Amino acid sequence: MIHDTTPDVDLALFGALGDLALRKLYPALYHLDRDGLLADGARVLGLARQDIEGEDFRKRVREALKKRVKAAVLDSDCLERFIGRLDYLKLDFATVEGYEAIRDWREAAPDERPMTVYLAVPASIYGDICRNLDASGSLDDETRVVVEKPIGYDLESSKEINDAIGSVFPESRIYRIDHYLGKETVQNLIALRFANPLFGNQWNQNQISHVEITVAEQVGIEGRWGYFDKAGQLRDMVQNHLLQLLCLIAMDPPSNLDADAIRDEKVKVLKALKPFSQETIGRDVVRGQYIAGSINGASVPGYLDEEGANTDSRTETFVAMKTEVANWRWAGVPFYLRTGKRMPEKLSQIVIHFRQQPHYIFDPDQRSLASNKLIIRLQPEEGIALQVLTKDGGLDKGMRLRPGPLHLDFNNAFPKSRIPDAYERLLLEVMKGQQYLFVRRDEVEYAWRWADQLIAGWAERDMPPRRYPAGSWGPVASIAMITQDGRSWYEDY
Repeated sequence: MIHDTTPDVDLALFGALGDLALRKLYPALYHLDRDGLLADGARVLGLARQDIEGEDFRKRVREALKKRVKAAVLDSDCLERFIGRLDYLKLDFATVEGYEAIRDWREAAPDERPMTVYLAVPASIYGDICRNLDASGSLDDETRVVVEKPIGYDLESSKEINDAIGSVFPESRIYRIDHYLGKETVQNLIALRFANPLFGNQWNQNQISHVEITVAEQVGIEGRWGYFDKAGQLRDMVQNHLLQLLCLIAMDPPSNLDADAIRDEKVKVLKALKPFSQETIGRDVVRGQYIAGSINGASVPGYLDEEGANTDSRTETFVAMKTEVANWRWAGVPFYLRTGKRMPEKLSQIVIHFRQQPHYIFDPDQRSLASNKLIIRLQPEEGIALQVLTKDGGLDKGMRLRPGPLHLDFNNAFPKSRIPDAYERLLLEVMKGQQYLFVRRDEVEYAWRWADQLIAGWAERDMPPRRYPAGSWGPVASIAMITQDGRSWYEDY
């Protein structure tokens, strides 16, 4: 049991009965409580529009935890202790009436403590909630606010939302979540790069030939048609998750581990991303939209066949692209990004391809094997593997080579340690007031600038998405895009 608890805190959770809260936030808070990381006096106020009593709210949370938390770690005493921390308030978020009840709830605490406001609601109402909290006297100089990405639909809407939040909260108390940054493997990527000379000294264009980032989802729209069809895979995944991973791979070493030192280096990468021209958009970017197919032997509908679908939609559910970071470290090194829905499996993976030796002395037929790969797996099983070449065993094999991994699987390497969910780490860092895992405003805006020019290029070229069967790895054109460079996607999953 860990006893380095956070101070007593109040958490005001807007959207308390939504999917994110029930699926991720309450399980994360339960695990923090179980591990002794919530102080005895920590409290949670759920806020939603539903007209229910507090006991009904606690019942729903209890049921969600029994469904989402593994039975082996669902301790009945801890569960009831956590449920006892919960209160509920019905609230119309858009009007200031009723917000004074939040102030009263805070004043009922036995002592003064900081409050964290978590906005698990659409970004379009972030500003209303922040202004109403301020007008009702519910805030103080220590209150922090947590907001989910993506923030906005484009650069202009992102600025409007950030201006609204910033009119109430200073940047030092705004925590923009990208849950990928809370994953254990992402933390280990920082350690791998900057604590190990073996990799740190090789992390440049002289030693690395290219980089792949794949974020594949098996699921389709999951009832989010209204949101997703306006956003698409580029806005939903590339503009935030994939670009954040690219920044962590490509950034220069920060001067220290302070939040702004790390975020300064990530911004430099976003500034250095090459924009797309009309020529490169046609050659180096592929949009796709899934049609009916099968996954794990079960038939699934196409995007245009989903419930509530607009059958004329040209929204992309798949994006693959080649981009470059135009600086001294990465000049000439392509970064291949790929993300899509209805892929054969759920997978988030980074593959670093190291250059071959300048002189090759083994079997010419095996030359294609002669490079090392660093494979960083974020999901489903987190881990890191370094693919190396060794001699194949046996007297009859001569100097035949075989690839094999030097493998660190976190589940097997630390069998007594449960790998925490990303939201556990992120919530803990918010309560401690540490921002290094969160995204600064200028990061968001530089990412949108880059995404906006690509979206504008698609519109100018009038590029409809290419079809791909559900259960495949996307349009054939995405394979052609990388093979034109004499490479292929790494799919030794």
